[in-house]
This record gives sequence, C-alpha cells and structure tokens, in this order.
Amino acid sequence: MSDPVLLAFVGIPILLAGALVWGAMVSWRRAGADASAVRRVGVLTLVASAAWMTVTWAVAESGILTDWQRTPPPFAVLVLAIFALGFGLAFSRLGTRLATFLPLWLLVAVQGFRLPLEVAMHEMYERGVMPVQMSYAGRNFDIVTGLTAIAVAWLVWSGRAGHRLVLAWNVVGSLLLVNVVTVAILGTPRFQYFGPDHVNVWVMQPPFVWLPAVMVLAALAGHVIIFRALAKPRVL
Repeated sequence: MSDPVLLAFVGIPILLAGALVWGAMVSWRRAGADASAVRRVGVLTLVASAAWMTVTWAVAESGILTDWQRTPPPFAVLVLAIFALGFGLAFSRLGTRLATFLPLWLLVAVQGFRLPLEVAMHEMYERGVMPVQMSYAGRNFDIVTGLTAIAVAWLVWSGRAGHRLVLAWNVVGSLLLVNVVTVAILGTPRFQYFGPDHVNVWVMQPPFVWLPAVMVLAALAGHVIIFRALAKPRVL
C-alpha cells in the first residue's frame, strides 16, 4: 500500500464513503433535523458503507468471484447488486435529501474522482495488470467525465453556467459510464469479446474489487442523484 497507484484503489473508495457520510449529515441538518438525528444518520451511513466495503473485499479475497463455472457467475451477481444499490441509494430518502439540500455544483464536483481513478487505471494497464480496453488507451473514455466535472462544477459555483450545462454534462457522463461498464462486462471470462489475451479478471480481487463495488456504484448513484437534483427546486 506504499505504492501510490495501488493506494488509489483503496483511498478513493474510502474518501467517497466519507463524502457520503458527510453529505448525509449536512443534508439532514439543512432539512431541519435535530443534532441527535444528524448524528444517527451519520452513524448509520458509516456502518452501511463500511459493511458493504468489508463484505465485497472479503468475497473477492475468498476467490469466489473468479469462479466462472457457476450459473450465474458470482461476479455477475455482484454487478447486479451494484446496480440495485446504486439506483436504490439514488431513489432512497438519503438520495432525495442529497439531491434537494446539497449544492448542484458539489454533486458534480464529486464525480471528479474519476480523473485520478482513470490515471491509476492506465498505470495498471501499463504494468500489465489491466487489459488495454479498460484504459483510455483503449475503449474507456471516462477520464473525460472526471476532467469536465471539475470545470463544470466551477462554472456552476461561480454562476457562469446553470442547469442546461449540468444536464448535458450528466447525460454524456452517464453514457461514458455505460460504455466502460459494458466494456468491462464484455471482457470477462464468460464473453472474452476482446480476445483471450485481454480478459478482465483483475477487478475480481482486492483491492481492485472496490472499483466496481464502490467507485462505479458512486458514479452511477451520483449521476441519478444529479438528474433528480435538476428536477427539484434547490433548497440551500
């Protein structure tokens, strides 16, 4: 973990979990909840996040995700769970309050985590750990979302842009996320779409399992929450 590139796959998920806890507490406070309710939602969000990260790490460490002889494959079950949790979070009471009480620019800025993530992923490709199609040297263009998230967030924060720019950015970011998830799935041992020399198995081991289990989950939920925020009157 002294390797900064490897550390990114641990540090970014932990920071995202911390941001979720902070966002939950702030949104509850802005909704008028008392101090005890704010603390309670913070603790519950922290415990739920820690439990999910612990379970996914343990499952990956057990090796079960690399078993592609089962039907359905365990990794496919994990992917379905990630999508269910992502949409579940976005449409939950917590997602509603995040969309209502957090500034729009902040919701966009959080997606900037995809910039350092993509840089770290490219390094994993250069080290021979990750197949090329998962990097921006191949078919993954999600680095564009990370780069533009920072610019769009600043433009909205400074009053130079509004909902139309955020909507356009969020649509493009969502499509880029769908693209990289599709590329990742097609590269698994069940499909091997990019050939037997470019199989995507690295995310089935710790710490890389947190890429889909935490970072893709955060990206998915984040985009849906932004769509919900655009449809709501801002309460700041």
